[in-house]
Amino acid sequence: MNLLSLFHKVDKENRRSIFNLIEPNPAARILDLGCGDGSFALQVAECAGSKDVWGVDFLENMCQVARKKGVNACCADLNGKFPFENESFDVVHANQVIEHLIDTDNFVREIHRILKPDGYSIISTPNLASLHNIFSLFLGKQPFSAHISNEVILGNSFDPKQGLKHESKGTIHIRIFAPEALKELFEYNGLKVEQFIGAGYYPFPGKIAAVLSKIDRTHAVYITMKARKQRRSLY
Repeated sequence: MNLLSLFHKVDKENRRSIFNLIEPNPAARILDLGCGDGSFALQVAECAGSKDVWGVDFLENMCQVARKKGVNACCADLNGKFPFENESFDVVHANQVIEHLIDTDNFVREIHRILKPDGYSIISTPNLASLHNIFSLFLGKQPFSAHISNEVILGNSFDPKQGLKHESKGTIHIRIFAPEALKELFEYNGLKVEQFIGAGYYPFPGKIAAVLSKIDRTHAVYITMKARKQRRSLY
């Protein structure tokens, strides 16, 4: 199995782990941040049993495709204010998005603002503390997910994308999180972390990686976090 093939398998495993965190709720209003063409937003909504699906992407052509699929998609910069009213959504999801943003505090505060009381967010991102990143640092190489150039992928000869140009500005990783850092960022901005899971465990494949990522989520390839907006106390 080559590295790119392993990457795609782990990506699918990570998406399955996201589905497992979705709570059944046909009445849920669901928002996918960085929705792309809307395909994954619809899958997330299907897990909840809901048809009230919304999305945001920074590319208008992606939003147009998403709208044709039935997603209420709009174009916006996720470093700024989200184009929604306070307490508008039951679920806010973002897969492989936060690492591309500059103003991550604003991103989390906006998630908190638009979530209804007792609503939750599911955020998934590459893990800076993954085993393969630790091994890369030990050898004096750049972590796989930490980009140092806005033009080309450099710094790690093990990376199958080494030397390739970034597909667009939107594919550049700006901030990469270790598990504890991601948890503290969300709790600092008012969201209570309920679950933390890992997916993938390079260089191990398949079932071995699945077991290892459950035993040692701290060093998994991807970290996925579920955080809830608390109801206001009446006292």
